[in-house]
Amino acid sequence: MSEVMRTGSATAAAANLGMTQPGVSRTLAQLERTIGFELFYRDRGKLVPTKDGRLLAEEVEFALAGLQRVANLADDIANSAAGELSVVAPPSFAEGVLPAIVASFLQKHPGVRFNLDSRSLETSRMMIATRVVDCGFMKMPIAGDDLRCEPLVSSGSACVLPARHPLAAHEVLTPDLLRDAPLILLGSGRQWRIQVDQAFAGYRLRPTVAIETHTHGSACALAARGVGIAIVNRLLARAYLRDDLVMRSFAPPIVHQYASVTSINLHGSRLVSAFLDEARAELAKIAPDD
Repeated sequence: MSEVMRTGSATAAAANLGMTQPGVSRTLAQLERTIGFELFYRDRGKLVPTKDGRLLAEEVEFALAGLQRVANLADDIANSAAGELSVVAPPSFAEGVLPAIVASFLQKHPGVRFNLDSRSLETSRMMIATRVVDCGFMKMPIAGDDLRCEPLVSSGSACVLPARHPLAAHEVLTPDLLRDAPLILLGSGRQWRIQVDQAFAGYRLRPTVAIETHTHGSACALAARGVGIAIVNRLLARAYLRDDLVMRSFAPPIVHQYASVTSINLHGSRLVSAFLDEARAELAKIAPDD
């Protein structure tokens, strides 16, 4: 009907639709019988819409446009070009690592609405398991049989200190070299902090703690102010380096492993898969040597 309205000819409409002229004529006749009124009348060899036909045609065009939007949306979803994605991660990962990943992903998928949440480890775990969010990133090991975890990236530990500091001349800093240095340490009571204390204990030393904090941003800012040397997660601290700061490896090695995490009940999300693929690719560029 729409094509006949546009062309004014059953023959032209048939050619455009890949049908025969009799086929178009039969279809129109069947439609008129079904709805109970005429859609066209003939005028000098042309099919001209009746008043009722023009009125119906307006709704037909709306319906066809709606069907086209559905088809376009289905195509966008199939190509991960549309939809909504919610992601959660601990604050330092969300602030120090994810911006580059999200920016790269949205350049390729500009139609996606993105929500990035920053929560504690336990809250992140709950939000992923209950599908409040689509996926997240967490430090391993991760407990819970309601989660699906895939190792994503490993990062070593490092020291952040002013470029002018005498210890900046060393490529690797050990507890022995740090014995008299005031230190900025993170995560009191957490596994990583326990590992730092154990590293110093291996040298029969205790770290000289100038200040304790809980974010990599504050640790690096304090180091820049000369408060002390920050022992940090190399991957998370990269975003906070400045021209007046340098990063040096810490030994013995303390490794941080991260995983992408989804609910065990999440199945077949093209958008989540595309985002996690982007995360893996971007992390390979951000942290190739960690």
